[in-house]
Amino acid sequence: MDENINLFGIIPENTQKIDVVKMDFLEAETTNWQELFSGYNKLYAITYSSGMGFVYELLKHFDYSEIIFGFDGVMSYKLQEIMAYQQVTIERIIESSNKSKTDLISMIDNNALRMFISRAHLSHEKIYLLQADDGRKRVVTGSANMSYSAFSGNQRENIIYLDNPKAFDWYFDSFNTLKGNSTDDITVKSLQVSDYANNIDELPISQTVKSKKVLAIQPDLSVKDEVRYALDIGKLKSKLLPLMPKSDKKGKILLSPENILQTRRKLIESNIQEKELRSEYPQLVIDLENMEVTLNDAPIDLNPTFDEIQKDVNLFIEYMEGYKRFHGDVKGLQHKYYSFAIWFFTTPFMANMRSIAIKYNQNLLPYPVFGILYGQSKAGKTKFLETLLKMMIGQKPKISAPDFTKTTIDGLKRTVKGAPIIVDDLTQTRFNQHAIELIKNEEFGVEENLNFYPAVVISANEDIKAVAPEIVRRTVICHVQAGIKNTEMMRTQIVRKVQNKIGTAMYREYLRRMLEIV
Repeated sequence: MDENINLFGIIPENTQKIDVVKMDFLEAETTNWQELFSGYNKLYAITYSSGMGFVYELLKHFDYSEIIFGFDGVMSYKLQEIMAYQQVTIERIIESSNKSKTDLISMIDNNALRMFISRAHLSHEKIYLLQADDGRKRVVTGSANMSYSAFSGNQRENIIYLDNPKAFDWYFDSFNTLKGNSTDDITVKSLQVSDYANNIDELPISQTVKSKKVLAIQPDLSVKDEVRYALDIGKLKSKLLPLMPKSDKKGKILLSPENILQTRRKLIESNIQEKELRSEYPQLVIDLENMEVTLNDAPIDLNPTFDEIQKDVNLFIEYMEGYKRFHGDVKGLQHKYYSFAIWFFTTPFMANMRSIAIKYNQNLLPYPVFGILYGQSKAGKTKFLETLLKMMIGQKPKISAPDFTKTTIDGLKRTVKGAPIIVDDLTQTRFNQHAIELIKNEEFGVEENLNFYPAVVISANEDIKAVAPEIVRRTVICHVQAGIKNTEMMRTQIVRKVQNKIGTAMYREYLRRMLEIV
């Protein structure tokens, strides 16, 4: 039998050998963290999910310390992930040190402390190497991160210590290898930056690049399944959240068999509704990482021919030229409609842009996911939006104003992907009751890590007269002041022709170019 094939006939993906530490069991004892760490002068530690309060308390027990901070979650260590992780971690360190009055900068200046942060996949070891001036050495390892919860006895941890110089030397070599190959130094300069959002060149990884002149970033592709697993849990959690029994003021939920049955009924109803929505509304997914786009799970051809593109462009121009038959501010209407179309076409990218902006603590206002198109009646608003959607996905679904509620739109935003949701002919009353709260909810999709939710486009007549400043700055607003008396003229001669003949070639070419830019 081939030694690379296991009992199940499966060839392992990776047969590379791993380091295994052979230990012997002496006894178990009861102690506290102070006794475990006391009596030593130097500390070398690798930690992941750390409680900064405990870190600062632990540092007081040593004359010299080195700490490597790794990431406790699932991360493939792509450049944007590394930068986001380093920024958030350092901001947390600064904030915590200010609260605890811990002067980290003085400790670093006095050569009492060095801190490092990962930029590559580290081991999952939690290691604490203790060294005394008299030659004593101790290794503390196991499952415990550097936090009060891990070392207070409040949660179960596997904590092992070895008073063994040979073990210390082996782990110390491992520590130094990781430090040299996988981390960046958190310098005094790193801790003095007040705004990393505008100074990413001061991040530890940026400082490493400046000193080394060049740095290779190799993502860890082996965690692809783990990343997907973590995201799937997040999405399912967000789906289950509104179905959960209510908790008390302290967040405690008392579960009964009736609660379980009630939740089951709600879940069945939710699944039926979601299935109906998926069949009715499109799923446009833009995969920035792989430079691919799918519509309802089918790949989109991003290389249309020149003739196909030209045909669509000419039809769209013909459609827009049709507004010359209108009365009023025709040029203003055309200009505003063209501008609105530009935003409309970008909306499938907006959720992803907002997600990245949040990671880097950036303003979300440049990435609006709500649009309002309003003005006098017979301004061609509905047909214009239908035409834009037809150019994007070959369909023109929309919902009517009576179906517009916060709950309905929230459900659609969690189910529909990419292509904008068009709400037709919304009244002032329904706008005030439901739209304002939706638009002001900047946190939508953040916790669930949603990257494909659609924009919402509202059309309305002049009854939406006054829009509050907090709504204006969160939306793309198009107010048109032109119209036509004989709406049939444009509908029969131009609208019907364009909507029947126009394809998706222009938008597919647009997507190809946008993918490269984004």
